[in-house]
Amino acid sequence: MLREYTIVFRRVMTGIDLAVMAGSFFLAYTILWQRQDIVPLSLQSYAVFLPILLVMWGFLLTHLGMYESFRVRPLSEVIDILFKASMYGLLCFGGLVYLLRVEYLPRYLIIYTVIIADLLTALEKITLSGVFRIMRRRGFNPRQILIIGSGPRARFFIQQVTRHRELGLRVIGVVDDDPELNGTRVEGFPVLGTLNDMAALLRQQVVDDVVIVVPRSWLTKIEGVVRLCELEGVRVHVAVDYFNLRFAKAQQSEWLGFPLLSFTMTPDRLWDLLLKRALDIAVIIATAPLALLAAGWCCFLIRRDGPGPLVFRQMRSGINGRKFMMYKFRTMVPGAHEQQEALRPQNELNGPAFKMTDDPRLTAAGKILRRWSLDELPQLWNVLKGDMSLAGPRPALPDEVERYDNWQRRRLSMRPGLTSLWQIRPLKQPADFYEWMRMDLEYIDTWSLALDLKILLKSLVVIVIGRW
Repeated sequence: MLREYTIVFRRVMTGIDLAVMAGSFFLAYTILWQRQDIVPLSLQSYAVFLPILLVMWGFLLTHLGMYESFRVRPLSEVIDILFKASMYGLLCFGGLVYLLRVEYLPRYLIIYTVIIADLLTALEKITLSGVFRIMRRRGFNPRQILIIGSGPRARFFIQQVTRHRELGLRVIGVVDDDPELNGTRVEGFPVLGTLNDMAALLRQQVVDDVVIVVPRSWLTKIEGVVRLCELEGVRVHVAVDYFNLRFAKAQQSEWLGFPLLSFTMTPDRLWDLLLKRALDIAVIIATAPLALLAAGWCCFLIRRDGPGPLVFRQMRSGINGRKFMMYKFRTMVPGAHEQQEALRPQNELNGPAFKMTDDPRLTAAGKILRRWSLDELPQLWNVLKGDMSLAGPRPALPDEVERYDNWQRRRLSMRPGLTSLWQIRPLKQPADFYEWMRMDLEYIDTWSLALDLKILLKSLVVIVIGRW
């Protein structure tokens, strides 16, 4: 019965979402119909495209997982699915219109439709989620779960389930491998038996889900339980927090049909990372005329300052230690790198990196270029090639990386950037290598597109008016 209820529920939700999209189409036309330059034809002329839009919208929402159970799904994930469906939908529908050479369908009509559908669908999901939580708190549609395990992690999980009644999860009991626990209670719930009693319990009790929260040493013991649940058709969940990791995030993945438990130490939101890359390219294209003009001025300054190459090339370590050739406008005298060891005692950083404020190797033109960060302009080519990004940890020298401590090497797990959190710090903060590393790791752990935009804007302020 529960399976039939779930199928009906998903079909109803799909129908509501399609009705919202259809209503958004008519609402968008109503908003735009007064603009004859945008929608010169009648509603009937455009309505022939509505079935295609509905099929595409329904397919995308289903494919992206909108109609999977959202009993424990955060609303942020629902919004993310809507955003992806909108982007994919606009691309697919726009491509279809282009291939069919439909010239009379206004792009604004489709854009307005998708935006309105996003807003109304998000409001619908938020409302339904709130209503369902209230209903579940009052005992409607509970999912009965059986807990396997009685250790500290299992007890903590039971406490969380008990605390969040709005999720509609009802613990019916606990199963443990120790027969002496039979008849006792764990966090107020009865111990119903041992692992050997699982077959009988699944027949005697109404069990919607089995949740296994056991130590790593039990992995061989629970294999039989998982197989039994598979045969019985009962959904089983295995807690995977086997390792006390501080920042790694666990996720299920599959390689060549082989299920894996993956721990990611860097942002893995593919869509956001693609947008980050698109942002890099868009900014470079938008600023290309100004960048070329500034580059010409830089070349004039360097050439006027004396002989030597205009561009300095140096091998750097990129993502996960990949080597790449980084480019900068030359700001030092020829052979400056060979002089660095002699200046090592004057290094202002307390780690493997080298930094010196009044570096005697700087040329007159180099001081001007560094003052306005113009020496970094050639790295836009590195960004365009994909070696770097506009924002991210600064690329390090390979010999510096070799002297990193283990925790410092994690800064290599994200694509290096033209600017970083470290470079927009207030000038009053001391130049400390370990603080530099900490800020790079903070960037990786808290990364978002909004953070990238913040860094880029603050970097622009630093360049224009100096550090504050």
